[in-house]
Amino acid sequence: MSKVEIPRKSIYRVSIYQRCLQRLIENGVETVSSDALASAAGVKPTQLRKDLTYFGQFGTRGLGYNVNTLSEVLNKVLGAAGYQPVILVGVGNLGSALLRYGGFNKEGFEIVAGFDIAPERRHASIPVHRMEDMGAFIRKHQVRLAILAVPSEAAQHVVNQMVDAGVQAILNFSPTVLQVPEEVTVNNVDLALELENLSYFVREP
Repeated sequence: MSKVEIPRKSIYRVSIYQRCLQRLIENGVETVSSDALASAAGVKPTQLRKDLTYFGQFGTRGLGYNVNTLSEVLNKVLGAAGYQPVILVGVGNLGSALLRYGGFNKEGFEIVAGFDIAPERRHASIPVHRMEDMGAFIRKHQVRLAILAVPSEAAQHVVNQMVDAGVQAILNFSPTVLQVPEEVTVNNVDLALELENLSYFVREP
């Protein structure tokens, strides 16, 4: 299935739907209603149905969605039918923690290598290479996804190298705005900003 041009927020929600479907499969659930799936994903049923119509008509009135069938379709839409190789650049405290996180493999993503200016920062199961080797590694292994966890002053230079080598999507943990070509997608994760937003909801005792 070719990828459909849909709003970025819808793509994000589709990822959440897929995660919910995987949990249902693990629990042996064969069908799910739009109301139940929407509730599990934290959205309204009308929003879920609207998002899914980008990819076709699914479900049977009165019965709901076949969990396995819908999951297979969304896997193809998201490009996650097989393992996606990912590199992680910046193996400091945050990068090391991300390398140890086991949830990536479970969701179909495999961190195949780390890169750092101090490659002696070895990880038990994932090799850490010199920054000078990053471009050649990306080309050789056809890596299209990358996680960036370097200091802000180095981020743009590293991203330029990634893009030149063929990376098309970047999960950015560096606290800076990256300049990339239109065809490259960057998702920014600003932990301090998230805490700042949450602080609004903290009530004084």
